[in-house]
Amino acid sequence: MDSWVVKVLVVLGTFVFMEAVAWFTHKYIMHGLCWFLHRDHHQKDHPGFFERNDFFFLIFAIPGIICLALGSFYDVQLALYIGIGITAYGAAYFFVHDIFIHQRFRFLRKTDNRYFKALRRAHKMHHKHVNKEHGECFGMLWVPLKYFKS
Repeated sequence: MDSWVVKVLVVLGTFVFMEAVAWFTHKYIMHGLCWFLHRDHHQKDHPGFFERNDFFFLIFAIPGIICLALGSFYDVQLALYIGIGITAYGAAYFFVHDIFIHQRFRFLRKTDNRYFKALRRAHKMHHKHVNKEHGECFGMLWVPLKYFKS
């Protein structure tokens, strides 16, 4: 794995693949078996800043940490670049979902960007369903075309 092009492609490929992983786990795990952790993200039943849903941050960070450790401590190059891709997706998720969409920190509130408006619309439609059934828009960065229409 000597070529920087291959390394960049592994990082980018992992980042893109993580959107599919996020969609699958959100739809079938978070709105399925682990609804007890995710429910408070849809039904605000707590007064504090943190949600039980925030445990997913730790759960999803574990594969990235393992890959980064394998790459850093044992010189497993492929694992290192996969770990970088997973970590980059995690950072994007935090900024897009927690900061931009849910405004857990009060900045990036207004935008005229079509993509960001569509992203907010799609996520709003996801949260329209307060129970685990009948949900839609389970991904984070991929927005169906219908949400780009004003």
